[in-house]
Amino acid sequence: MAKKKETIYKCSECGYTQPRWLGRCPSCSSWNTLEECIVDPNSTTAAFTGSSATEKVKPVPLSTVSAQENSRIVTGISELDRVLGGGAMRRSAILLGGEPGIGKSTLMIQTCAAVHKVTSGRILYISGEESAGQIKGRADRLHLDTSGIEILCTMRLEDIKDALVALNPVFVIIDSIQTVYSVEAGIVPGTVNQLKYCANELIGWVKERDSVMIMSAHVTKEGTIAGPKSLEHMVDTVVSFERNDDEVRFLRASKNRFGSVDELGLFAMGETGLECVKDPSTMFITKRTDKTPPGIANTCVFEGSRAFVVEIQALTVPAKASISRVYSDKIDSARVARVAAVLEKKTGLHFSDMDLYINVAGGERLKESAIDASLAAALYSARTDLPIGDGIVILGELSLAGEIRPIQRLRQRIKTAKELGFHTVVSPERDSESVQILSLKDMLKTVFGK
Repeated sequence: MAKKKETIYKCSECGYTQPRWLGRCPSCSSWNTLEECIVDPNSTTAAFTGSSATEKVKPVPLSTVSAQENSRIVTGISELDRVLGGGAMRRSAILLGGEPGIGKSTLMIQTCAAVHKVTSGRILYISGEESAGQIKGRADRLHLDTSGIEILCTMRLEDIKDALVALNPVFVIIDSIQTVYSVEAGIVPGTVNQLKYCANELIGWVKERDSVMIMSAHVTKEGTIAGPKSLEHMVDTVVSFERNDDEVRFLRASKNRFGSVDELGLFAMGETGLECVKDPSTMFITKRTDKTPPGIANTCVFEGSRAFVVEIQALTVPAKASISRVYSDKIDSARVARVAAVLEKKTGLHFSDMDLYINVAGGERLKESAIDASLAAALYSARTDLPIGDGIVILGELSLAGEIRPIQRLRQRIKTAKELGFHTVVSPERDSESVQILSLKDMLKTVFGK
């Protein structure tokens, strides 16, 4: 039989509790301050204050609720603020995932130093993986001011609770959430129960205060954040830290309750740590002294509100087996196969007996359909060994009928290409600064000549 819920009355002035309602508090003599509460030992308030008496939650009209305006903390790191939607929202929990050695700890210690300059509030860095000396050594190598950062090296949730209550910081780093454990959920860190229990306790704390909490997490071999998916549902923002073969780091959000998930943050690892990349086009365009070789085509893409020119590289070779294959990890293989099929149908060139290799300079993943025309030009150039002229940017979506369809935000793409020195923009719309193409054959004649 289920145990009956216990109800008590708690004074909002002094915290005095008793089983019956009274008009006047016997402890502080205040009138009409006793409020109905329930005894809930699993509540977040009980976990951090020791009192299991929690007020009953009652519905209120939504029209009377004030929106959270001007409640973001600007971290001082422009690329991180861009991905978060303009800064870190107060009373929010952020999950930062990335492979080992990518620079998560470097980014977080830099963020702590930058936030302290902006807010002058208390910063708490909780480390379950590294010692205080290691973190201090990293900060010294990066020439960071650590005067406003408190460090706590522990894996026990109970120690973290005490520190949070004592310091009440405005910015908290948990590095990493997989190392935190509580005796209430067992003694082995990293289990499903430990992750859910510890994360719930920590998120409950930050939801009741004007603070921001960032929890780092490891990733699996597939690149997803390790642990139960429920952990991603509990936090407000999920940010992934990725890298290509170079020293470039990509920061993108897969979930953001307070902003867009289309923004992309770019960092370059240098001697002073992670540096924000202000002009991304310089990373994705290969600087050549000679003419452009066959199989190279340029296009302009959007990542959130940012436009930049990227270079698509294509290579076609005879198939090594009876079945041709598509090798492409930066552009969806199905998209490459579809564009190749349209080319084969409309131009008579055979791609079905070729292995197709597709790459994007700089390692950026391209998803939008505006790259179709440029991808078709790169494949045609690689197959015919005819190079595309220098200074040409190709824009447009390719339909199965061989039509070049219009794309969004064309004027911004043309402006970006012109500013970077490209003299010819080929697009599906009539514009004074671009050459109009309406079909695949029009595009091939314009780019390669008759």
